[in-house]
Amino acid sequence: MSDNRLDPASYDPRDPDPWLALMLDRSLPFAPDAKAALIRDQASRSRQFLLPIVRPLARIAIVLAQLVHTITPRWPHAPRLLHRSIAFGMRHFLTPDANRLILRHFHLGAQILRFISDNATPGFHPALEPMTPRTIADVKDNLFLKHDLNIFNFLIQLNQEMERRGTTIDRVDHVDFSAITGDIAIDPLPHGRLNVIDLQTAIELYTPAYAMLLTDRDFWRASNSLQLDETVGLYAARLTGEEKHLAMINNRHPLVPHSTLRAGFRLMLHGLSTEVLHGFLMEMKIRQAPVTGAA
Repeated sequence: MSDNRLDPASYDPRDPDPWLALMLDRSLPFAPDAKAALIRDQASRSRQFLLPIVRPLARIAIVLAQLVHTITPRWPHAPRLLHRSIAFGMRHFLTPDANRLILRHFHLGAQILRFISDNATPGFHPALEPMTPRTIADVKDNLFLKHDLNIFNFLIQLNQEMERRGTTIDRVDHVDFSAITGDIAIDPLPHGRLNVIDLQTAIELYTPAYAMLLTDRDFWRASNSLQLDETVGLYAARLTGEEKHLAMINNRHPLVPHSTLRAGFRLMLHGLSTEVLHGFLMEMKIRQAPVTGAA
């Protein structure tokens, strides 16, 4: 943002800024830099003026894409074109804050899944695709599709291993937080004259492309992976004995899938849920450090 609305020095009791209030609020366990990036992005003119136009058009486009896939469920199928298009848009049109939040999300998700397997099945880790992108170019390698595949492969392999061991996910005496870290390595991001599109508008624009350029099965799986926020949150709650973060999960009930029409907005909620769960685990790690000597 070019203005100073998020500067506490600009506070005017006669005209308090809602975004400043949210910036200063500490009710959520949220990494300060990521929270500032999200609020700057949400308070942008792009989200204020462009999103209301884009959203209804995007949902119409999703309906059209699904009609096409009703006739040809496996065509078009162009994941490489999809990811190259997303990477092009990220490089040339998205704000640095939006790009940082996108790349950061993959790191956080990978850390959370590793945390669960470290504690639920010590010595066993599901075979997943690496999710540590440093640059926008890393997106081209079908990163979004692999992210969706990872979560389902994780659940299947983790539960198969627990069934083999005859164990369940329960509270552990000494929680291993080694997978949870605030050290997210991302290279400098483009900040050109056209890098003005906010994250939420970008997601609404990308979702119809996702619906059209992936198979019907791939898009359905990607959309409904969002509701696994509840499953992952419950796993973390059972391992740690803490349930506060569950109140912040909005994508619930994976056994009763939502319509794909709201996938764009639900993806924003998924990002928020991931940030909050990661922040919650970071807080627990810090509290445990004096007792266990963990870093």
